[in-house]
Amino acid sequence: MARYFLELSYNGTRFHGWQIQPNASTIQEEINKALSTILREEISVVGAGRTDTGVHSSYYIAHFDSEKDHLAKGTDLRYKLNSFLPKDIAILNIKEVNSDAHARFNAISRTYKYFITLVKDPFTVEAAYHLKAIPDVRLMNKAAELLYNYKDFTSFSKLHTDVKTNNCNIIHVKWVQSKKRVILTIKADRFLRNMVRAIVGTLLEVGLGKITIDQFAEIIEKKDRSAAGVSAPPQGLFLTDIEYPTSIYTK
Repeated sequence: MARYFLELSYNGTRFHGWQIQPNASTIQEEINKALSTILREEISVVGAGRTDTGVHSSYYIAHFDSEKDHLAKGTDLRYKLNSFLPKDIAILNIKEVNSDAHARFNAISRTYKYFITLVKDPFTVEAAYHLKAIPDVRLMNKAAELLYNYKDFTSFSKLHTDVKTNNCNIIHVKWVQSKKRVILTIKADRFLRNMVRAIVGTLLEVGLGKITIDQFAEIIEKKDRSAAGVSAPPQGLFLTDIEYPTSIYTK
Protein backbone atom coordinates (compact mmCIF):
# COMPACT_ATOMS: atom_id res chain seq x y z
CA MET A 1 0.00 0.00 0.00
CA ALA A 2 1.38 3.42 -0.99
CA ARG A 3 0.24 6.92 -0.07
CA TYR A 4 0.13 9.85 -2.49
CA PHE A 5 -0.43 13.59 -2.39
CA LEU A 6 -2.61 15.07 -5.12
CA GLU A 7 -1.88 18.69 -5.97
CA LEU A 8 -4.96 20.20 -7.59
CA SER A 9 -6.93 23.34 -8.32
CA TYR A 10 -10.62 23.95 -8.74
CA ASN A 11 -13.25 26.52 -9.50
CA GLY A 12 -15.75 26.12 -6.68
CA THR A 13 -18.66 27.95 -8.31
CA ARG A 14 -20.90 24.96 -9.00
CA PHE A 15 -19.78 22.83 -6.07
CA HIS A 16 -21.07 22.66 -2.51
CA GLY A 17 -17.55 22.89 -1.13
CA TRP A 18 -14.81 20.27 -0.85
CA GLN A 19 -16.32 17.74 1.53
CA ILE A 20 -18.79 15.05 0.47
CA GLN A 21 -22.40 15.86 1.32
CA PRO A 22 -25.62 13.97 0.63
CA ASN A 23 -27.48 15.10 -2.48
CA ALA A 24 -24.87 17.76 -3.36
CA SER A 25 -21.99 17.94 -5.83
CA THR A 26 -18.57 18.26 -4.17
CA ILE A 27 -14.94 18.21 -5.28
CA GLN A 28 -14.07 15.30 -3.00
CA GLU A 29 -16.83 13.16 -4.49
CA GLU A 30 -15.68 13.87 -8.06
CA ILE A 31 -12.08 12.92 -7.29
CA ASN A 32 -13.06 9.77 -5.41
CA LYS A 33 -15.13 8.65 -8.38
CA ALA A 34 -12.37 9.42 -10.90
CA LEU A 35 -9.60 7.68 -8.96
CA SER A 36 -11.73 4.63 -8.14
CA THR A 37 -12.72 4.22 -11.78
CA ILE A 38 -9.22 4.64 -13.20
CA LEU A 39 -7.36 2.57 -10.57
CA ARG A 40 -10.14 -0.04 -10.30
CA GLU A 41 -10.06 0.00 -6.51
CA GLU A 42 -12.06 1.84 -3.89
CA ILE A 43 -10.33 5.17 -3.28
CA SER A 44 -11.29 7.78 -0.68
CA VAL A 45 -9.24 10.98 -0.70
CA VAL A 46 -8.58 13.04 2.43
CA GLY A 47 -8.39 16.79 1.89
CA ALA A 48 -6.26 19.46 3.56
CA GLY A 49 -9.45 21.04 4.90
CA ARG A 50 -12.93 22.15 4.01
CA THR A 51 -13.75 24.95 1.62
CA ASP A 52 -17.26 26.35 1.56
CA THR A 53 -19.73 26.44 -1.31
CA GLY A 54 -18.49 28.72 -4.07
CA VAL A 55 -14.95 29.09 -2.70
CA HIS A 56 -12.05 28.38 -5.07
CA SER A 57 -8.58 26.92 -4.73
CA SER A 58 -5.62 27.53 -7.02
CA TYR A 59 -3.57 25.09 -4.93
CA TYR A 60 -5.08 22.30 -2.84
CA ILE A 61 -3.71 19.05 -1.40
CA ALA A 62 -5.46 15.74 -0.83
CA HIS A 63 -3.97 12.36 -0.01
CA PHE A 64 -5.06 8.84 -0.90
CA ASP A 65 -3.85 5.28 -0.48
CA SER A 66 -3.54 2.76 -3.29
CA GLU A 67 -2.47 -0.82 -3.64
CA LYS A 68 -0.52 0.26 -6.71
CA ASP A 69 3.06 1.44 -6.21
CA HIS A 70 4.92 4.21 -8.04
CA LEU A 71 1.81 5.94 -9.41
CA ALA A 72 3.60 9.28 -9.11
CA LYS A 73 6.28 8.30 -11.62
CA GLY A 74 5.48 9.59 -15.09
CA THR A 75 2.37 11.58 -15.95
CA ASP A 76 -0.02 8.88 -17.11
CA LEU A 77 -2.32 8.99 -14.08
CA ARG A 78 -2.43 12.80 -14.07
CA TYR A 79 -3.45 12.84 -17.74
CA LYS A 80 -6.12 10.19 -17.17
CA LEU A 81 -7.55 12.02 -14.16
CA ASN A 82 -7.70 15.33 -16.00
CA SER A 83 -9.47 13.64 -18.89
CA PHE A 84 -12.00 12.04 -16.54
CA LEU A 85 -12.64 14.98 -14.18
CA PRO A 86 -14.96 17.89 -15.04
CA LYS A 87 -13.40 21.00 -16.56
CA ASP A 88 -13.51 22.95 -13.28
CA ILE A 89 -11.15 20.54 -11.45
CA ALA A 90 -7.51 20.13 -12.52
CA ILE A 91 -4.84 17.76 -11.21
CA LEU A 92 -1.50 19.60 -11.11
CA ASN A 93 0.80 16.91 -9.77
CA ILE A 94 0.97 13.56 -7.95
CA LYS A 95 3.69 12.89 -5.36
CA GLU A 96 4.45 9.80 -3.33
CA VAL A 97 4.69 10.51 0.41
CA ASN A 98 5.44 8.59 3.59
CA SER A 99 2.73 6.18 4.72
CA ASP A 100 1.81 8.39 7.70
CA ALA A 101 1.75 11.70 5.81
CA HIS A 102 -1.54 13.54 6.20
CA ALA A 103 -2.88 16.30 3.95
CA ARG A 104 -4.64 18.05 6.81
CA PHE A 105 -2.65 17.40 9.95
CA ASN A 106 0.85 17.78 8.49
CA ALA A 107 0.17 21.20 6.97
CA ILE A 108 2.45 23.88 8.43
CA SER A 109 0.56 26.84 7.01
CA ARG A 110 -2.18 27.85 4.61
CA THR A 111 -2.47 31.02 2.53
CA TYR A 112 -5.67 32.58 1.23
CA LYS A 113 -6.27 35.53 -1.07
CA TYR A 114 -9.49 37.49 -1.24
CA PHE A 115 -10.18 39.39 -4.47
CA ILE A 116 -12.34 42.49 -4.64
CA THR A 117 -13.07 44.24 -7.93
CA LEU A 118 -13.87 47.96 -7.82
CA VAL A 119 -15.42 47.98 -11.29
CA LYS A 120 -18.14 45.88 -12.88
CA ASP A 121 -16.26 43.16 -14.74
CA PRO A 122 -18.09 40.31 -16.53
CA PHE A 123 -14.91 38.21 -16.46
CA THR A 124 -14.62 38.17 -12.66
CA VAL A 125 -18.25 37.52 -11.74
CA GLU A 126 -17.31 34.09 -10.34
CA ALA A 127 -13.84 35.02 -9.11
CA ALA A 128 -14.13 38.33 -7.24
CA TYR A 129 -16.49 40.36 -5.09
CA HIS A 130 -17.73 43.50 -6.85
CA LEU A 131 -17.64 46.28 -4.28
CA LYS A 132 -19.34 49.46 -5.48
CA ALA A 133 -17.75 51.72 -2.85
CA ILE A 134 -13.99 52.27 -2.63
CA PRO A 135 -12.66 51.26 0.82
CA ASP A 136 -9.78 52.97 2.64
CA VAL A 137 -7.03 50.36 2.25
CA ARG A 138 -4.70 52.24 4.60
CA LEU A 139 -7.21 51.92 7.44
CA MET A 140 -7.90 48.27 6.61
CA ASN A 141 -4.17 47.49 6.79
CA LYS A 142 -3.88 49.24 10.15
CA ALA A 143 -6.78 47.18 11.47
CA ALA A 144 -5.44 43.97 9.90
CA GLU A 145 -2.11 44.42 11.71
CA LEU A 146 -4.00 44.03 15.01
CA LEU A 147 -4.61 40.39 14.09
CA TYR A 148 -0.96 39.66 14.92
CA ASN A 149 -1.70 40.54 18.56
CA TYR A 150 -4.33 37.84 19.06
CA LYS A 151 -4.63 34.05 19.07
CA ASP A 152 -8.31 33.41 19.77
CA PHE A 153 -10.45 34.18 16.73
CA THR A 154 -13.82 32.95 17.98
CA SER A 155 -15.39 36.20 16.71
CA PHE A 156 -14.56 35.13 13.15
CA SER A 157 -15.51 31.46 13.39
CA LYS A 158 -18.60 29.68 12.19
CA LEU A 159 -20.65 28.59 15.21
CA HIS A 160 -20.91 25.01 16.50
CA THR A 161 -17.87 23.55 14.72
CA ASP A 162 -16.10 20.43 15.95
CA VAL A 163 -12.63 21.98 16.55
CA LYS A 164 -11.00 21.77 19.98
CA THR A 165 -9.58 25.30 19.93
CA ASN A 166 -10.23 28.58 18.13
CA ASN A 167 -6.60 29.65 18.47
CA CYS A 168 -4.67 30.47 15.27
CA ASN A 169 -1.31 32.08 14.60
CA ILE A 170 -1.50 34.76 11.90
CA ILE A 171 1.80 34.77 10.01
CA HIS A 172 1.10 37.40 7.34
CA VAL A 173 -1.81 39.68 6.47
CA LYS A 174 -1.88 42.58 4.01
CA TRP A 175 -4.19 44.44 1.64
CA VAL A 176 -2.86 45.63 -1.73
CA GLN A 177 -4.78 48.02 -4.01
CA SER A 178 -4.54 48.67 -7.74
CA LYS A 179 -6.76 50.84 -9.93
CA LYS A 180 -9.42 48.19 -10.42
CA ARG A 181 -9.15 45.82 -7.48
CA VAL A 182 -8.16 45.24 -3.87
CA ILE A 183 -6.59 41.97 -2.71
CA LEU A 184 -6.09 40.60 0.79
CA THR A 185 -3.39 37.99 1.38
CA ILE A 186 -3.56 36.18 4.71
CA LYS A 187 -1.38 33.32 5.94
CA ALA A 188 -1.72 31.36 9.19
CA ASP A 189 -0.83 28.01 10.71
CA ARG A 190 -4.54 27.15 10.61
CA PHE A 191 -7.89 28.77 9.90
CA LEU A 192 -11.33 28.32 11.43
CA ARG A 193 -14.39 27.65 9.30
CA ASN A 194 -15.56 30.85 7.58
CA MET A 195 -12.71 32.77 9.30
CA VAL A 196 -11.23 34.54 6.28
CA ARG A 197 -14.57 35.69 4.88
CA ALA A 198 -15.62 36.96 8.34
CA ILE A 199 -12.33 38.86 8.70
CA VAL A 200 -12.70 40.36 5.22
CA GLY A 201 -16.30 41.42 5.89
CA THR A 202 -15.33 43.08 9.17
CA LEU A 203 -12.23 44.78 7.76
CA LEU A 204 -14.39 46.18 4.96
CA GLU A 205 -16.56 47.81 7.63
CA VAL A 206 -13.40 49.57 8.82
CA GLY A 207 -12.48 50.57 5.28
CA LEU A 208 -15.97 51.92 4.60
CA GLY A 209 -16.08 53.93 7.81
CA LYS A 210 -18.75 51.86 9.53
CA ILE A 211 -16.53 50.92 12.50
CA THR A 212 -13.24 52.25 13.88
CA ILE A 213 -9.95 50.40 14.28
CA ASP A 214 -10.50 50.37 18.05
CA GLN A 215 -13.92 48.80 17.52
CA PHE A 216 -12.30 46.15 15.31
CA ALA A 217 -10.02 45.23 18.24
CA GLU A 218 -13.04 45.12 20.57
CA ILE A 219 -14.79 42.71 18.20
CA ILE A 220 -11.85 40.29 18.39
CA GLU A 221 -11.72 40.56 22.18
CA LYS A 222 -15.45 39.85 22.57
CA LYS A 223 -14.97 36.32 21.17
CA ASP A 224 -18.50 36.51 19.81
CA ARG A 225 -19.33 35.86 16.14
CA SER A 226 -22.41 38.09 16.32
CA ALA A 227 -20.17 41.08 17.12
CA ALA A 228 -18.26 40.81 13.82
CA GLY A 229 -19.35 41.88 10.37
CA VAL A 230 -21.20 39.88 7.73
CA SER A 231 -19.02 37.35 5.90
CA ALA A 232 -17.76 38.51 2.52
CA PRO A 233 -19.21 36.58 -0.47
CA PRO A 234 -17.54 33.23 -1.27
CA GLN A 235 -16.60 33.87 -4.90
CA GLY A 236 -13.76 36.24 -3.98
CA LEU A 237 -11.94 33.69 -1.81
CA PHE A 238 -9.11 31.50 -3.05
CA LEU A 239 -6.95 29.03 -1.15
CA THR A 240 -3.60 29.66 -2.84
CA ASP A 241 -0.94 27.72 -0.92
CA ILE A 242 -0.41 24.99 1.66
CA GLU A 243 3.03 24.29 3.11
CA TYR A 244 4.33 20.94 4.39
CA PRO A 245 7.61 19.76 5.89
CA THR A 246 9.84 18.29 3.18
CA SER A 247 10.41 15.22 5.35
CA ILE A 248 6.98 13.76 4.44
CA TYR A 249 7.96 13.17 0.82
CA THR A 250 9.64 9.96 -0.25
CA LYS A 251 12.92 10.28 -2.11
